[in-house]
Amino acid sequence: MTIELVLFLLRLISGLLLGCILAIILWALWRDYRAAAAAPETRRRAYGALVALREVDGQYLATGERYTLLAHTSLGRAPTNTVQINDAFASSEHALVTMRDGQWWLEDRNSRNGTTLNDLPITEPVILTQGDIIGIGQLKFRIELEQP
Repeated sequence: MTIELVLFLLRLISGLLLGCILAIILWALWRDYRAAAAAPETRRRAYGALVALREVDGQYLATGERYTLLAHTSLGRAPTNTVQINDAFASSEHALVTMRDGQWWLEDRNSRNGTTLNDLPITEPVILTQGDIIGIGQLKFRIELEQP
């Protein structure tokens, strides 16, 4: 075997290896691109609604206001929240409703007047279920989850 043939074979093998490495890099980039493109859609997808309630004769009645429930829904007075609450007893960033590991969680964001779940104050994140009533300031919201 001549030296020219050995050099040719080495060039051929190195070219094939380089092509394989580039193909793997392109495949990984494509997979990451598809995952990144799907992530914002997941955050924008509606998973149900928060229905505003008012108390009449000891019963909660819907006011007609419905707010879309997203995978990350913030509640409070500030306009940056997903659900802006016009109540003097609500904090700027009062509470957070999030989807984690297939379950809905309610978390108080260190609000001044606290957050309630079914009229019980919460101090740490709690799991939400269909029909739970969230209290923020003087307002109440019933959670209506999308059926699978």
